[in-house]
Amino acid sequence: MKVVLFCGGQGFRLPRHSETIPKPMAMVGYRPILWHVMRYYAHFGLNDFLLCLGFRGDLVKNYFLRYSEALSNDFVLTGGGRKVELLSSDIHDWHITFADTGLNARIGERLLAVRRHLGGEEVFCANYADNVTDAPLLDLLEDFRRSGKLAAFLSVRPHYSFHTVSYQSDGLVTGISDVEGGDLWVNGGYFFFRREVFDYIRPGEDLVREPFRRLIEAGELLTYRYEGFWTALDTLKDLQSLEALNDSGQPPWAPWASGRGGARSGRGSR
Repeated sequence: MKVVLFCGGQGFRLPRHSETIPKPMAMVGYRPILWHVMRYYAHFGLNDFLLCLGFRGDLVKNYFLRYSEALSNDFVLTGGGRKVELLSSDIHDWHITFADTGLNARIGERLLAVRRHLGGEEVFCANYADNVTDAPLLDLLEDFRRSGKLAAFLSVRPHYSFHTVSYQSDGLVTGISDVEGGDLWVNGGYFFFRREVFDYIRPGEDLVREPFRRLIEAGELLTYRYEGFWTALDTLKDLQSLEALNDSGQPPWAPWASGRGGARSGRGSR
């Protein structure tokens, strides 16, 4: 099964990054966050990736062309430094397709641009390349297959603390509440699709706004509410938090490192 990853974002809220590298190439430990997303899928046996490139796609290509397994695996060095014997491997069985999908293309446009690379896949995954989770991927995928629906996505709690405001037409405030205490869910960026989803996407469209509205009207869109770990890389604070979790040696998005399963999830309403 193929996994489509949207890698064209620039990351305007990441100081010192936005003008030089695409956001999915922001480093978390020795590897870019894109690698962490791919490693999560590969852990569950999904290792056929389709990268939708945009801003500085050349950096993504060159990173994998020059990939060194020794950075994230133990190895033995012999022969005066001439021979490297890896004790484990990350990407030896990965299949990666690199596709330029436009510098400023919207997500729906990027997905349409790689349709021809999906071949005969009846079901495929898609993902923003800058967020990580420990959700039970195979359980969700199996439920999606059984559902017969055309699309589904992971919905999560917002990872920012902010307040919602209720007010009257004259501006008089009637209530303020913290989102952490409310029943607010947001798109987590992990998608499951059947190939018929392309019938709902028009040229020039985003993925979530117009196509998802059509899917909702047709009764073809599911969401899986997930209460476990999920976070997105949007700001420098997010990057620092991810780096700290990675440095702990037990990053919560890395089941291959800890042997843990995902926390509780459940099918929700649209």
